[in-house]
Amino acid sequence: MTEADIRKGMPPVKLSREAFERRYRSRFVDPAFAPLQRELDAIVGAAWDAYSGSRKAPLTRKAGAGFSDPDYDIAIDWLDARANILAAQRRHDDADETPRILIINGSARSEHTCPGEMSKTWRLVELAEPVFAELGFAVDILDLSRLTSEFGKTIHPCKSCVGTAMPLCHWPCSCYPNYSLGQTDDWMNDIYPLWVAAHGILIVTPVNWYHVPAGLKAMMDRMVCADGGNPDPTSTHGKKAAEAKALELKGWSYPRHLAGRHFGLVVHGDAVGAEGVRRALSDWLTDMQLISAGRFAEVDGYVGYMEPYATSHRALDDDKAFQTEVQNVARALGSAVRLARSGQLREPGAGLSDPNPK
Repeated sequence: MTEADIRKGMPPVKLSREAFERRYRSRFVDPAFAPLQRELDAIVGAAWDAYSGSRKAPLTRKAGAGFSDPDYDIAIDWLDARANILAAQRRHDDADETPRILIINGSARSEHTCPGEMSKTWRLVELAEPVFAELGFAVDILDLSRLTSEFGKTIHPCKSCVGTAMPLCHWPCSCYPNYSLGQTDDWMNDIYPLWVAAHGILIVTPVNWYHVPAGLKAMMDRMVCADGGNPDPTSTHGKKAAEAKALELKGWSYPRHLAGRHFGLVVHGDAVGAEGVRRALSDWLTDMQLISAGRFAEVDGYVGYMEPYATSHRALDDDKAFQTEVQNVARALGSAVRLARSGQLREPGAGLSDPNPK
């Protein structure tokens, strides 16, 4: 196979009207929709019009002052997401604001859907939260199990715009919503401000097949725009790859939008993989220039090691040592944030420049 053959492109994905309509109608199989066929016909027709016209962002306005091309028509959804991030950054920077901790429940398990039982991860979150409250922090909880149990909660996959050119990856992400493809209900625009407002982030997660659960990984992938992303989509006029490549080749600064925040980790498993997942999460956060709160703030361990799944909650009840380790993670992270806010804890690498920031 020649290079020319390789570069011919990927297989087409555009659906025919018949295929589109069949797929679109498949979400209305409930008999409750049977009397509404005339209304559905009209809705399907409108959806096909949006799809065939590739109307990704049907609601736009001029970008206005502060952008490289103020006359560019930019999605109102993106402008709203940007405004929320800027407001969160102001709260983060305000010395009079109560410092914030973001606790992330990485488990997909919930009693509100199958399997009908809360996760051990959630119980560990509930162990950590009161520690932060006692230390005087405001606490936000991001419960990623809602992706499996709540209607309309989605984290769409990252499209890897960075692989084309870093400036093509916008901060916040501009890939979604894509109304023409039905890629809506994306949760990330609510998640970004939680990270931005936080002074400390605690991730609590189980091990799923040697990795983090799918919802947590989806969020991690979509956080790539926080690590070098372009805050001005008008500079690339949306997703124009050639313009993004030209910007990167001129020299890109790779702005770290979350740099300086502290983090803690709790990773638990039942047989294998906990250390590897904890290391991977630590490396990821450190690469984004977040700062570990130290050895006591990064814990991996096993609850009910090689014991039946059916008794795993009982195993957690009995494992007082691991419960204490989780509370110590919260104490260590809280202490690091307090010291940093008072100017008593400085990043050792502050002032150094990275010769290869990619």
